[in-house]
Amino acid sequence: MILAGDVGGTKTLLALMNSDENRLTTVKEWSFPSREYDGLEAVVHAAIGSIALELSGVCFGVAGPVVNGYCETTNLPWIIDAHKLAQTINVRSVTLLNDLEAMANSIERLQKNDLFTLNEGNANSIGNRALIAAGTGLGQSLIFYDGNCYHPSASEGGHCDFAPETDEEIRLLQFLRNEFGHVSWERVVSGMGLANLYRFMLADQKATEPEWLTTQLKAEDAGVVITKNALDHTFEPCVAAVRLFVRLYGAEAGNLALKAMATGGLYIGGGIGPKILPYLQDEEFMERFTGKGRYHDILANIPVQLILNPKSALLGAAHHASQLV
Repeated sequence: MILAGDVGGTKTLLALMNSDENRLTTVKEWSFPSREYDGLEAVVHAAIGSIALELSGVCFGVAGPVVNGYCETTNLPWIIDAHKLAQTINVRSVTLLNDLEAMANSIERLQKNDLFTLNEGNANSIGNRALIAAGTGLGQSLIFYDGNCYHPSASEGGHCDFAPETDEEIRLLQFLRNEFGHVSWERVVSGMGLANLYRFMLADQKATEPEWLTTQLKAEDAGVVITKNALDHTFEPCVAAVRLFVRLYGAEAGNLALKAMATGGLYIGGGIGPKILPYLQDEEFMERFTGKGRYHDILANIPVQLILNPKSALLGAAHHASQLV
């Protein structure tokens, strides 16, 4: 029996699984709103309480930088310590992975219907891969091939400097610098980034937000509201914000593909991609992905696939735990 988890800024998924000859069978699964708890220990206690479990392996993918089993989550006020968690769960050890490293572990185990192809390309069977995922924040992982198998590497590339390409994006940078000082890619390609893009569009287009939309934004998550209205084409700044989001997503995905030389494929994870699939299918995403001057042809040949399975990070954490066993 193993315990696996996917700890995100919005929700935390936990699962008990049986591991048998590299096959995972889910015994019990939970989903918790992360911000309603003061830490991962509290979430684990809410799930398994005082149930006596003999666990062979425990692994959590967490949205933040993991250094020596310790993580201060980026978009949650949590401190996660693997040693303290092991004491809480009463196991010998707990493994913490960056959530994108965990998600990358799932790629080899995803089924055909878990993926949607945005660019067919021509995969290099011995090429590196890369993974980018916009959700609450922006995660990235480089996946290196050693000639025998793939090795995901944790990354905090989403916090690198945002690089504008167009006049509109230069105005966006100036708009966000006035508020944040440093502007990272996560400030524009993430759930919070989508809200930032919408506020920029309101200002840039000198538009007035209708009262019905103000009411929606106060009652629900801003990214969800903006996406819904963009898909329904009910308010132009929402449409413009999502289209700009897609262009910037494509630009940074292309940057990551170059950094990893990901001729084996670029994968898109996270919760936002499947929700805006009609926009991702437009030419704008791939135009910005391949728009790297002399490297256009190399990037155009890289397969780009969207991960549709919302539990891929949980699956990857579970697989890692089973390997440790």
